[in-house]
Amino acid sequence: MSKRIAFIGGGNMASALISGLIKQGLPTELIDVVEPFSEARDKLQVSFGITAHPETGAFLMDAALVVWAVKPQTFKAAALAVAPHVLGSLHLSVAAGIRSDSVAVWLGTERVVRAMPNTPALIGQGITGLFARASVTANDKAFVEQVIATTGASLWLDDEDQLDVVTALSGSGPAYVFYFMEAMAMAGTEMGLSREQALQLAIATFSGASALAKTSGESPQVLRQRVTSKGGTTFAAISSMEDNDVRALFIDAMYAARERAKELGDEFGAN
Repeated sequence: MSKRIAFIGGGNMASALISGLIKQGLPTELIDVVEPFSEARDKLQVSFGITAHPETGAFLMDAALVVWAVKPQTFKAAALAVAPHVLGSLHLSVAAGIRSDSVAVWLGTERVVRAMPNTPALIGQGITGLFARASVTANDKAFVEQVIATTGASLWLDDEDQLDVVTALSGSGPAYVFYFMEAMAMAGTEMGLSREQALQLAIATFSGASALAKTSGESPQVLRQRVTSKGGTTFAAISSMEDNDVRALFIDAMYAARERAKELGDEFGAN
């Protein structure tokens, strides 16, 4: 890792990537961050020893890669300000919903990759969906893969619209897991466990079940069926969920997330 990388926005996802890059050996002097909020700049500089700037400038001209870690509603304004300084750079956007067509128009370049990571990237266990525009070269893709690998796994998609599905599934997915953890811990507490006991059991259950699904080679359906003896306790729980259409409601929720991702692209994209 010896290429200069600039981040526009210094929030959680930028911090996850910066942490991973430094661990992978990228010198801190090759990392720049543009972050308008002083508190966030101070945190970045204390945590990583990098240079954080309050606004864009000519220092961005040497960036081989620019990572866009801004909110969808601020992307356009930030891109128009940065564009004159980064005409030769490769661009990687982790902004939800904003389509690569818009990014390419705002920045005046076709070397744009869109990414949809998720929050386990903060501990190096994320999963990121990637889409590259036609002008992105094989070497560009390899560079992006090297950067994303610092936060976990990744997969390339052929159709950019699929990123909205990735957003609904894995991008928002950690929140679904935490939601079910909350419900399990709440039920455990109501039934007599302490909050600490119930939460410990819920977290360990998700962690262990995920590890089993990853290593067993069998589908979640088969794994679920193996735990569900007819007439047993698990059967009673699954039957209750089926009677209340929990599966259908959960699928509807993911469709809602996908639709919101599309709306973000429509609302804050190029016009």
